[in-house]
Amino acid sequence: MKQTLKKFMSIALMMICVFVFTACGAAKEEEKIDETLSMNMTTTAEGLTEAIVNLSDEEIVSYKESGDSFTENAMEAWENNKDDLGEYKGMDTSVVAEITDGYSVTVPAEFSIRKAEIVFTFDEEGAPTGMAVNPEYTMGEKMQQALMNTLMGIGIVFVMLVFLSLLISLFKYVPKLEEAFTKKGKKEEPKAEKKVAPAPAAAPAATVPETDDKELIAVIAAAIAAAEGTSTDSFVVRSIKKINRKKW
Repeated sequence: MKQTLKKFMSIALMMICVFVFTACGAAKEEEKIDETLSMNMTTTAEGLTEAIVNLSDEEIVSYKESGDSFTENAMEAWENNKDDLGEYKGMDTSVVAEITDGYSVTVPAEFSIRKAEIVFTFDEEGAPTGMAVNPEYTMGEKMQQALMNTLMGIGIVFVMLVFLSLLISLFKYVPKLEEAFTKKGKKEEPKAEKKVAPAPAAAPAATVPETDDKELIAVIAAAIAAAEGTSTDSFVVRSIKKINRKKW
């Protein structure tokens, strides 16, 4: 029993020591921020807040084109949130904190629609480097925004699934399209022209040599005269006819 009590006391003492050392470390860190520097940064942050929240739309646009990185960042942050905040009412006590690469000053501000924290960042020398506007939304507004983000995400996923389904359904037409383009790309081979054989030349009609009738008559007359023992002057051959005689 005594040993258990001793162990419990030892653990308790160790936890107390850790807590004390942590508190001392935090106190030392807070002591690192110089009071003058803290006051200067607080004054700068509150003055910038008063100036920025009262700018007109034309002035915001003009400052966005100033070429200064801090000014452009501050105008962008304020322009993106001013419609959700409404008219500026006032501010509460600012809080200075040390960050990794410098300091931050949080200015709690009140507007007609809702409250917001305007956070300015400073470098180690106290020069402003950035600005952020963090509106304070109610639990209902946060839930509504979360619901809208969820619905938007689901809607995007659903649309993408429908698009993928349509895209996959079109894959069945790919072979047909490929075949059509392949056929179109091929050049049609020229058809061989049928050569028409030239018609054979008509055989020349047999020509019967024309015999001079006068010569034929003279020959026949001479033959008759020789057969009769007379001269050709005693008769005249007027016509010549062929007689078909039957052979006995």
